[in-house]
Parts: sequence; structure tokens; C-alpha cells
Amino acid sequence: MRFIVQSQLLLKSLQTVGGVLNANSTLPILENFLFEFNGENLVVTASDLETTMTVKIPLDKETLGEAQEGKMAIPAKKLLESLKTFADIPLVFNINEETFMVEITAGEGKYKLSGQNADEFPQIPVLEDTTKLEINSSIIANAINKTLFATGNDELRPVMSGIFCELTPDDITFVATDAHKLVRYRRTDAKSESSASFILAKKPLTQLKNSLTNKDIPVMIEYNQRNAFFSFENIELVCRLIDGKYPNYEAVIPRENPNKLVIDRISFLNSIRRVAIFANQSTHQVRLKLSGQEIIISAEDLDYSNEAKERLTCSYDGEPIEIGFNSKFLQEMLNNIDNEMVRLEMSQPNRAGILMPMDNENKDEDILMLVMPVMLNQS
Repeated sequence: MRFIVQSQLLLKSLQTVGGVLNANSTLPILENFLFEFNGENLVVTASDLETTMTVKIPLDKETLGEAQEGKMAIPAKKLLESLKTFADIPLVFNINEETFMVEITAGEGKYKLSGQNADEFPQIPVLEDTTKLEINSSIIANAINKTLFATGNDELRPVMSGIFCELTPDDITFVATDAHKLVRYRRTDAKSESSASFILAKKPLTQLKNSLTNKDIPVMIEYNQRNAFFSFENIELVCRLIDGKYPNYEAVIPRENPNKLVIDRISFLNSIRRVAIFANQSTHQVRLKLSGQEIIISAEDLDYSNEAKERLTCSYDGEPIEIGFNSKFLQEMLNNIDNEMVRLEMSQPNRAGILMPMDNENKDEDILMLVMPVMLNQS
């Protein structure tokens, strides 16, 4: 097998799919990229069995000459490390499928490395009885960005380690929760002909997010009971769905929240950032004291006699209330809202608070964030 490819084009393509690879794979073959050349396109695949990603690289026919077809598994780490050292120059790959030797010619340099039999590489899952759906890439990228941080890491509750996707003829909803915080992101400008729901794992979603950055293109989604398949431009990704029943997220969202705070997002975020430095480093608790048209944000660490307090003006409608939250959760949520003003709705100091943007410019977007309170230390 012989072909010519530009080094930077190959490097960028390998970096796109390389995030799928595991550092310590149980199968040695999965530490390789699968290279397949069909005479026109070079198709590179990476897999960890759960997620498989391929990128198609069109090659210049004029420079190929007597290019030969074939396939080979090539060590990912060594190839990536070497490609990073090259300027943007053409690389000539000569691959012997009988001895599994890969020879790369770059300018005046020649490099040899040992590959593996491509037949040992796992087969890409073929999806049957699928439902198809097309969504704009900006919607998917936004949904992942706004929800991924709220997913859990508890191995005993795998369903909460992914994002729950709920498709209906009216809208599409993405939900993530770790039992301490919850994000519900809904779009009315994306719909499905039939109702369905499934749970997508964190890793393929991270890969999707990285590949869709700053793009505005259609993404074809296919799914069945076991897998989901994403296709856009020259990239394909297939991943296994998380098996299990997602918790009833609507049931935990409190409906009656008479105490409403409206405040400038950046001022609120920066104040929490500063005050949180003085909070207890295990609970990260900050205290919000609301009355009239002001909010007092405070934190203390009794073990080290550290404390901080700030006063901000705000618009508050409700009874005076004192409530504690984990500052890290609040910061994550405020960082993932784009609007200038935010609204925090509360009912009781022991009930969840609801955070949402004020006057969302995008009428097709509905975002709601829920954060559980932290019990206040009585001082």
C-alpha cells in the first residue's frame, strides 16, 4: 500500500479521532489507528470498543501516481508524536501488508515503524432498524456545552454519567444530573417525527463537541436500541448507548418558587469566586442572605478562621431568606449561561434553587439549571 498525504492535514485528522483512544487499553490493537486506503480516500479509524470514530481524508490524485490500496493498523502514539515535529510537507507512506512494516518518507528523512494486522482491528458496528434525524451542528454543540458539566461520575449509577436525550415532535431536550445539580436544555427549533429517548455517554459527546466547534452544518443522527451514529462532513462516530432508565427529572424540579432574585450574572459570578476562596475547602459552601434589594454573599472556614463577605445590589421579590450552596456548582452554572442577567428562584433554605437566564434572546432555547442547597452552619 502506498499513498501521499500532507503532514498537517493528517495530523489534524488524527487529532480529531485520537480522543477516542484509551491510554491503557486491554486490547493492544486498540492502541493503533486503522488506516484504510481505497485509491482516492484515506480513511482513519480509532476505537475503544464503546466508541468508534472515523475520518475520511481525500487525497490528491495527481500526486498519488501508482497509489496502491490496502489497510494497516499503525501505532497511534508514535505516529502522532512524529507528525507534530514536521512542517507542512508531503509524506509518502509505503506499507508492506505482509511484514506489517510502515515506511514514511518526509523530505530527506526516512522513518520505519512496525504496524499490526488490520484484520485484528474490531469491526465498526453496523446499525440496523434505525431512526434518522437531522439537526444543526450548533444546536448539538450548544446542548453538549450547556449540559456536560452536570453529568455524574458515580460508577454505581452509570445512567447519570451521560446525557439524557428526549426527542418529541415538538422539541428536543437534553438533561444531565449528578443528584446535586441538574441542567435541562430544550430546543423547539429541532424536532423528531417520533418520540424517543436514550442516554449518550460522556466520551463520545466530548468528541462530538470538539469536532463541531464553530461549525454550522447539518448532522445526521441515526439510533436504535443499542447504538447511536453521527455523521457530518468527513467524520463519522458510532457509540454504544448507556443501558438503563433515566430518573424522572421533571419530578425534582420545584414548581412553586415565590422568592425570586434577578442579578447581573458577571457581578454575581465574580463575587462568588472571590468569597469562595475563604470557604471551607471540603463543602465549598457560600451563604446567600437576601432581603430588600440587596444580597449578602458570605463564606467562612472555622478551622482556619477564614471568612469573607460581600454586598451586592439586586432585584429581589420575596420573603427574607438565607440559603447555602456549593460555590463550585454555582460557578459552573453561571459560566454556562450567556445572558447578562440571571434569575435565581427559591422556596425554602432546604429546597433546590432554580437558575435560569433572563430575557433569553434565542426564543427557541429554553435552559433551566437546578442546584441543591447545602445545610447552613449556624453561626
